[in-house]
Amino acid sequence: MSLTIETLMSKMPGAFLPEKATGLNAVIQFKFTGAEAGEWYAEIKDGKCAVEKGTHASPKMTLTADSGDYVKIFTGEIDGMQAFMQGKLKLAGDLNLATKLTQMFKIK
Repeated sequence: MSLTIETLMSKMPGAFLPEKATGLNAVIQFKFTGAEAGEWYAEIKDGKCAVEKGTHASPKMTLTADSGDYVKIFTGEIDGMQAFMQGKLKLAGDLNLATKLTQMFKIK
C-alpha cells in the first residue's frame, strides 16, 4: 500500500517528539501540488502537534511540494535538503523551522 498525503498528515501528531520542540509555538502550512493537491497545516503548541486540513491565517512557515515528492522526502527516499536545492521543495517564512521539522518527528 502506498502512503498518501492524507495518511501521512494524519500520522504526524503520533510521530511528534515534544522534547524536540520545547518552547516552540508555530504553525506550518503545507501546500501540496500534483496527484494529491491540497492544503494542510500543523500547529505545534505547548508540546503538542495538531494537524488540520485547510489554510491557516498566519503560518510561521509555508512548505510547498509535489505530493508524491513530499511522501518520498518524509519516508527518506529523497533527501529533504537535496529536494530543496533542486526546487522540488519550496519554503517561505521561518527557514530555521524547516531544519527543526526533521528533528521534531520520528520518521519511519
